[in-house]
Amino acid sequence: MRYILTSFLALHWAVAFALLAFICIDGNRGVAAALGVLGVAVQNAHFGDLENAIVVAPLAVALLVVAVLFCWAFVETLISGVPDPQAVDSVVRTAFISASGVLSLILVGGAAQGINGLFMAVAVQLAALLASYVAMLAERRSAFAAAVPARADIRAAAHLMAKDAAHSSLLSRISGRSDTNPRDGR
Repeated sequence: MRYILTSFLALHWAVAFALLAFICIDGNRGVAAALGVLGVAVQNAHFGDLENAIVVAPLAVALLVVAVLFCWAFVETLISGVPDPQAVDSVVRTAFISASGVLSLILVGGAAQGINGLFMAVAVQLAALLASYVAMLAERRSAFAAAVPARADIRAAAHLMAKDAAHSSLLSRISGRSDTNPRDGR
């Protein structure tokens, strides 16, 4: 089964973080413009340190790493299916943890710079990330629940197990070996 919602949300977050990284490396108003996309109005007059390469480069790299992780999660959902859900789970979990970490670092760095209104903008983005993660988790769990075998499959498996047990018991009686139950011999 293909995870439609999971792949869409992973692609969405990959594009969103890639665009933030691209906006951030703009030399004219990079970090201020990226914060503006997040919903924070920053005036250049007050915050000259936001255009410094020491601030811009690590932030852009961190945003790009998160975008690559979400892109990897997108590719993993396209390649992988129900037989290997653990690979998708670990990549998605890593991407969301990294995204939350980067947004938290933006909040801490912005608070250190004295940027007003950053807390609410980051809180909204973290809530959107959490809602996306819960939606992805719900889709994977519903796909796993749908993959439970039908009643006829369970009956066939039980029939096959009973035949194998009877065959093993018959072979042990023919060979003269004792049964596996030591108390009453059967």
